Amino acid sequence: MFASAFNSGDPDRVDGVYEDRGVLVLDPAAPLTGAARREANARLMALGAPITVAPRRVHVVDDIAFLVVDWAIRGEGTGGRGVDIRGTATDVARRGADGLWRYVVDSPFGTSAPPVTG
Repeated sequence: MFASAFNSGDPDRVDGVYEDRGVLVLDPAAPLTGAARREANARLMALGAPITVAPRRVHVVDDIAFLVVDWAIRGEGTGGRGVDIRGTATDVARRGADGLWRYVVDSPFGTSAPPVTG
């Protein structure tokens, strides 16, 4: 669902895959929510290269899911420059009353992010 939204080019569609208070963790010391989360994703989308995702692990208990997902934003980006950003995300999603899954925590560099200190 995230890849489809990201590759649509519509930042509002990407933001729709998050719960209202869901966080995007690009920096473990400063999780992003709301408008800041939307803008961070919009900046990644503005690179102009598509994202691919490959789930490595998905564990579901009732309406909560824990996901480990390899992802890559690669290709020719805006202005013809090459883009190659990748990582392994550790994410938590919740199924809403409408049946759709949305991120509670989206940590795209989850397995390699530096620890939060003091």
